[in-house]
Parts: sequence; structure tokens; C-alpha cells
Amino acid sequence: MSLNFVDEARPNTFEFETSALIKASGFREYDARWWFGQVAPELNLIGVQALGMGLGTLIRRVGAGPDIVTGHDFRSYSLGIKLALVSGLMAAGARVRDIGLALSPMAYFAQFALDVPSVAMVTASHNENGWTGVKMGAARPLTFGPEEMSALKQIVMAGDFDLVGGGSYDFVPNFRETYLDDLTRGKRISKKLKVVAACGNGTAGAFAPEALERIGCEVIPLDVELDHTFPRYNPNPEDMQMLHAIRDKVLETGADVGLGFDGDGDRCGVVDNEGNEIFADKVGVMLARDISSQHPGSTFVVDVKSTGLFNTDSVLRANSAVTDYWKTGHSYIKRRVAELGAVAGFEKSGHFFFNPPIGRGYDDGLVTAIAICQMLDRSSGSSMADLYRALPLTFGTPTMSPHCADDVKYGVVARVVADFQAMKRDGTVFAGQKIADLITVNGARVVAEDGTWGLVRASSNKPELVVVVESPVSSQRRREMFEAVDTVLRRSPEVGAYNQTF
Repeated sequence: MSLNFVDEARPNTFEFETSALIKASGFREYDARWWFGQVAPELNLIGVQALGMGLGTLIRRVGAGPDIVTGHDFRSYSLGIKLALVSGLMAAGARVRDIGLALSPMAYFAQFALDVPSVAMVTASHNENGWTGVKMGAARPLTFGPEEMSALKQIVMAGDFDLVGGGSYDFVPNFRETYLDDLTRGKRISKKLKVVAACGNGTAGAFAPEALERIGCEVIPLDVELDHTFPRYNPNPEDMQMLHAIRDKVLETGADVGLGFDGDGDRCGVVDNEGNEIFADKVGVMLARDISSQHPGSTFVVDVKSTGLFNTDSVLRANSAVTDYWKTGHSYIKRRVAELGAVAGFEKSGHFFFNPPIGRGYDDGLVTAIAICQMLDRSSGSSMADLYRALPLTFGTPTMSPHCADDVKYGVVARVVADFQAMKRDGTVFAGQKIADLITVNGARVVAEDGTWGLVRASSNKPELVVVVESPVSSQRRREMFEAVDTVLRRSPEVGAYNQTF
């Protein structure tokens, strides 16, 4: 089949209805994201169909076979996009098992439960309305990385499809129940925890409250009604607006903990019983303490945005825990957790990955929420705030994202890395001290002599950079590091305003 591809097309035109629009930059490092809105769209339904043809072609070429699970998140256009994707998959001979409205981890679970090797989950995750995308994999519990995404991009953009026919479609009924049953089996807690479950009106509202109730929690719902207009805020537990809403509800109700879930349910944010918004990397340290006390010598994987406490915490050291800092991105951390046989992996964005006996290796916000409740159940009377206070004090920032176009952001980061490498080589004073360490596995994490550090990397799924700063010393040192990092960034005029600061 030959498709007519176009670089751009306006909705409500002949060209838009007869040509495949699929912008090449939507094929990102470990999933696909496109702007699907009415103004300057990067994708149309014929383009989605082409994506399905390409994915169906790729899974056969890599030896995964024709079987694939699909699902979609709760947005006004996600079902239509999924059906266009399915039509392309079937043209390429795929045998599609459709689980319907789903969380991303529910689709990953379906790979195991239905014994299907591949997955294509239609979701824009926490992105604003107007965005769409697909999370894909062909070797459970892993999802595509740069190599597979590059191969898929090449097939689709060249129209290099193997349209062998013989595809089929099978809708799997009641899979929500199958997922919730598996998620909660044998996981009752003894304490009656009062838990705020915040879903930002995203897909998790149909799953999280019931999952927490099943394990014995008293659930206080917050924005759990499905509403794809996201009337209050975007369902993103890394966004301070959502965290503040959770904080207010926790303080209002006297809850033991507040848990927030993103648009497709693979991330979890945490607010303690005193209203403190705990960044996910600190939650990871708490969980690592709890897990390594039960399993001494545990290996953990964390992303380069995460706190330095994983290396310095006395409890983790006493439990002989080992931590590996790796590239940010759910696909990277998932793969690294599998490679190292780690017990768990943590990302500052709120993706948590648990291998058996806790999980199956993929990121699931509800598995994380249950693990947090179980940690509190084992805490011998300590509250979430007590566990947080028990951590060594550090002064961190939220994830801050200055705008930077997709086609230039990697070049900007390459220049920043080169600048930091030159400073370290020359012994240049940076943020008041010499650079003690420079981690360049994913952008640049520059570490001062007192342990204060700043990170710059390119966002993998939006036209942005990512900046994070932490100091174990003081808020003043945090400020000094941020200003020094920002000064380096401002050498590149392509870097725009931040979405949030501290």
C-alpha cells in the first residue's frame, strides 16, 4: 500500500483527509508523542494508521510475532486514535487483543495475563489535552528504547510496510476486574490508613480508589470523576498545582497520606500527613530503606534527576544496598532494572519499577501506592511525616522545564555538556566551588565539592529541557547552583522560560 505523506496539513481540508500527516519528531527516545490539536497538528488519523502499519511490520521483523495488546487512556480522541492504530496493525497482519479503556500498566500486565509479547498503549500520559502518543514494547516487561524507536521511525517515514494481511481483532471483556484482582491479591494491610486518592480527572480515577479500598484503606477521593477536559489541573503528580491540591485535602481530612496519579496511571506522587509534598526520589529512599531492611544487599536503579541520598544514606549503607544512577526515562530505567536484576528502580518523575516479589518489572502507580501503604503498615507507629523527617535533610527543587524546541534541544544540551567538561578539566570555580564530579550518562549532572549538584538534560517527550538542583548543605547553596546552571543555559538563545521554579 502506498500512502501520500505530507509534512503539514490543516484540519478541515482535502489534504488532511487524504494524506498521512505524521511528524518525524514525534518518534522520541522511548515512546511516541504528537500534538493532535486543531491548531498546527503534527498527526492525523491516516498518520496513526501508518504508525500501526509500521509497528505491525516491526514486531514481525524483530521476531516477536503478530500478537499485540492495545488499550487507550481517557481523552476525547484516544479511542479514535486507537482504532486507527488497530486498522494499521491489522493491515500488517497483527492479531490485536484490545483491553479497552486502560492504564498503561494495565496494558503491560495484559502482556503477561494474556501471554502476548507486544503492546501498544495509546496515551499522552501527563501531557496537556491536545497531545497524544503511544507507549510500545515487544519484549515484556520492557518498552521500546532509542534503537526500536529509530527502526520504527525509519519504517513509517519511508512507508516500508509489510502488509501481509491476515490480521484479526479481539476485544477482551472485563479486563479491569482481572487487573484489579491481580493487583490486590494477598495485599491486605492491618492498619486502617486514611488515604487521599487524587487522579486529576484522568484515567486512574476508574482504578485507584477501588484498588486502595480492596487492600483495606479508607479512601478519600479527589478529582476521581473521569473528565477529559481536566477542569482543575493536568493529572501530573510532579506538578506543584496537583500536589498543592492533595496537600489541602490531606490537611482538611486528617489523612495518613495523599497519593496522586498521572493521566495513564504509571506514576505516583506523595504528600505526607502533615501536608509536605515529598518528591518521588525521596519517596524512593524511604521505600529503598524499607525494602533493603527486608532484603539486605538489594540493588536499586535511580535516574540522574534523583537525590544523592541513595549513595550517602546511612541506613541504606547499613543494609548493604547498592544504587546505580542511570538515564532518565521509563524505558531506560525499566531496562536497567532488568539488566542488573535490581529489586526496584525509582525516577524523580514518579515512575517506580518493582521486580518480583513486589511487581513484574514495569512501572505501575498503583503497585507503588500499595507498596507505600505496606511500608506505612510496617512502620511501627511512625507516620509518613516521621519517615520523611528520618531522612537526612537536603534542599531540592521540583523538576523545572525551560522551553526548547525539539529540533534544537539536544544540540543545546551537547553544548552545555561540553561547557561543563571544559570547566572540570580546567579546574574552574562553578557555583562557588570546583566541580568534584560530572555525570554525563544523560545530559550533565554537575556536582560541587560539598555535594550540591545541578542537572541539565533534554526532555524525552516535550519541547523542553529539564533542570533539577539539590544541596545537602543549605537553601542558599541550592540557589547558587541553580543560578550558575541557568547562566550556562542562557548562553543558548534557544532556551526559553521555565514552566515553574522554586
